[in-house]
Amino acid sequence: MCKTAKKKGKPAWLKKTLPQGGDYQRVKKLLSNAKLTTVCQEANCPNMFECFSKNTSTFMILGSECTRHCRFCNVTAKDPLPVDPGEPVRVAKAADELGLKYVVVTSVTRDDLPDGGAAHFADVIKQIKAGLPGPEKRDSHKVKVEVLIPDFQGDIKALGIVVYANPDVVNHNIETVASLYERVRPEAAYQRSLDLLRNVKSLDPLMPVKSGIMVGLGETKAELTQTMENLFEHGCDILTMGQYLQPTRQHLEVKKYYSPEEFKQLELTARQIGFRRVAAGPFVRSSYNAQDLFNT
Repeated sequence: MCKTAKKKGKPAWLKKTLPQGGDYQRVKKLLSNAKLTTVCQEANCPNMFECFSKNTSTFMILGSECTRHCRFCNVTAKDPLPVDPGEPVRVAKAADELGLKYVVVTSVTRDDLPDGGAAHFADVIKQIKAGLPGPEKRDSHKVKVEVLIPDFQGDIKALGIVVYANPDVVNHNIETVASLYERVRPEAAYQRSLDLLRNVKSLDPLMPVKSGIMVGLGETKAELTQTMENLFEHGCDILTMGQYLQPTRQHLEVKKYYSPEEFKQLELTARQIGFRRVAAGPFVRSSYNAQDLFNT
């Protein structure tokens, strides 16, 4: 009889203690009542309890069904629902009720839409920055908005719709090294993602551009260095690097757990390349402590 291989346990540095107290349940209830989705919940993020307990979340717009089938991602891949025109106002209201001064907005990939959802992104940005009407209106000009966007299939016109809505940061994750794209992101393209970052700068040279890499999928040190260099050469200002964790047994297996010391070395390499704002660590995600990284 064939024996099932024993699953390798996580190293000690990946065993996270859940925070005590905080507003975790309040945030969860608020999001549920507002019929909003967060990438924290959909992607089963290990930082969710910590972020929710700090009144922080990353709003995921355009539904919870993705048109792509990335093999690392826990977001549902199936036919999406129509775009909800009331979502921008609900996101703005939830951000206000949470007292957020820095709002991160991401989405599923919507290849079914002519503009990939760019106009909806723009509506959300504008609504958050406009604030709430009437007596509920807050001092909205201090609110920063970071958008974590899909590649819009390389459509620079769609990208321009988002950039010209004046977010404070445009983030698009490269995710992994070029040699692993076919296995990890079969419907994406490494160069297309790099070109998107460069195109942001061509549309607005002053716009801060951000990207993220997950490690542990089988990449080499040389490939990681090359990816960091590619990102920097294409206009990326802010870089995050974190450990890939397998969401379910149906997703790609972890090939390597990087130690905190190895992440420190990756950060040093990034700074030597020229990055001034870098976050690297086992639990780092593209939107984790995004405000702190923005203000660095």
